[in-house]
Amino acid sequence: MASTNGMLDPDDSVILLIDHQSGLFNTVRDLPIPDLRNYVTAIAKTATLLNIPVITTASVPDGPNGPLIPEVHQYAPHAVYVPRTGQINAWDNPPFVQAIEKTGRKTLIIAGTLTSVCMTFPAVSAVQAGYKVYCVVDASGNWSKLATDTSIARVTQAGAIPTDTFAIVAELMRTWNRPEGSRFAEILADHVCPEYKCLIESYGKAQAVVKDGPETKLDKYK
Repeated sequence: MASTNGMLDPDDSVILLIDHQSGLFNTVRDLPIPDLRNYVTAIAKTATLLNIPVITTASVPDGPNGPLIPEVHQYAPHAVYVPRTGQINAWDNPPFVQAIEKTGRKTLIIAGTLTSVCMTFPAVSAVQAGYKVYCVVDASGNWSKLATDTSIARVTQAGAIPTDTFAIVAELMRTWNRPEGSRFAEILADHVCPEYKCLIESYGKAQAVVKDGPETKLDKYK
C-alpha cells in the first residue's frame, strides 16, 4: 500500500492477543463477557482475512487464570503461541519479544485481559522499545470502568493509541471496494455491531422488493 495517510498499515502490523483466558474473564466487569469474546473473535478473523501475524500468550494457564479462550486459535489458526515462565508483563518474556521481532514489523495492535495489566504493561514497554502501538480497549476487559479509564490515560501518556474493535477492523480493511468486502461486513455484523446486521437485512429485503415486487399486496385496499 503506497500511502496509509496516517492510518494503520496491515503490511506493517502484528496483532498481540494477550491473556484472553477463561479464568481471567470471570473478573471482567467493565463490559459483558459475550461482547468481549465477540470482539476478540472479530480481531482474530480480521487477522486471518488479511494475513496479519498474530502472537498469543497466556499467564500461568495451568492455574486459576485458566486456558486461552478457544476462539483465539480457532479463528486465527496461523497464530503463534508463546508460553511464559510467570512474567506478568508479557514484554518481560524474551521469547515473546523475539517472536515480534521475527516478523520485522513495527506496528503492534494489542489487546489483553486484564486491560490495566495485560494490555497496558506490554503497550508501555513496546512504545519504549520504539514500536507504534494501538491498544484495543474493548477487546481487553477489566475489573472496573475506573481501572479502564486510568489505563487509557496511562497508555496515552506513554505514547500508545487507544482504540476499539470496530475502528481496528475498519482501519485495516480501508475500503469496501475489495474482494473481501462482504466478509468484513459479516465480521462487523456477527461480532461487533448486531445493529449493523439489521441494516444489511433491511437492505437485502429492499433489493428483493425492487427485483421481485412487494410481498404484501395492499392494492386491494385502495
